[in-house]
Amino acid sequence: MLDSGRSADCRETLTLYPQPAGTGGPLRIVFAGGPGRYVPGGFPLGSGDVGYVRGGSLNLHEPGAVRALLDAASARGWQPGEERRAVEVDGWPLLEAAAAARG
Repeated sequence: MLDSGRSADCRETLTLYPQPAGTGGPLRIVFAGGPGRYVPGGFPLGSGDVGYVRGGSLNLHEPGAVRALLDAASARGWQPGEERRAVEVDGWPLLEAAAAARG
């Protein structure tokens, strides 16, 4: 609990850096906890697990899951090198497409 009496917001952030270094800013894919979805926050979830309670899920430590999220972000218009600073996107709209690609 925070001093204000409200609980902290849980979120998982996957940060991808374009290669070679210096060719653009990083892409941050953010999964914020909320109703009907989960992010790591202790037992029983493993580190990197994100998903919908009744739907798709991914483990962000698996290279195939990371690649599927990168492909989903690219399909939605993100292109490496367009921005010099970090670009932050909501990961939830990408999750179903990425989970289906892994399926």
